[in-house]
Amino acid sequence: MDDSQLAEELPLAIGQLVRTVRTADTMPPGEAAVLGYLDRSGPMTTADVAQQRGVSHQSVAKAVKELLAQGLVQAEAHPSDGRKLLLHLTSAGRGRLDEERQRRAGWLGAAINDALDPDERKTLAAAVPLLSRLTEHLKGR
Repeated sequence: MDDSQLAEELPLAIGQLVRTVRTADTMPPGEAAVLGYLDRSGPMTTADVAQQRGVSHQSVAKAVKELLAQGLVQAEAHPSDGRKLLLHLTSAGRGRLDEERQRRAGWLGAAINDALDPDERKTLAAAVPLLSRLTEHLKGR
């Protein structure tokens, strides 16, 4: 496979994998994404989450409203701008996110073990840091 063909097929394969793995999730993707960003980055505003996700403020605000109602996030006044709210992951939110991650990882892990032989699993493991490095390179452009 040449570089051009690889550049076309890689995003398709990764996208299909991500969409398939998300079928194991029990919560809406927007809500799970907000919890994930708060877990990885710490407290954020709705606008910060929207910018990170590359989606509209309104779509994140809808997810945040649901998460607040479920007690999975809490909001407090922003320390430097009283017009904004700073979102925090609650312990219930962390627990729900952990459940989602464990379910997804268990399902994908079982598929990896079932579908790939030991050499293929090593190849896949070696590809993960390469994909991460490629992502970081693309973000820097």
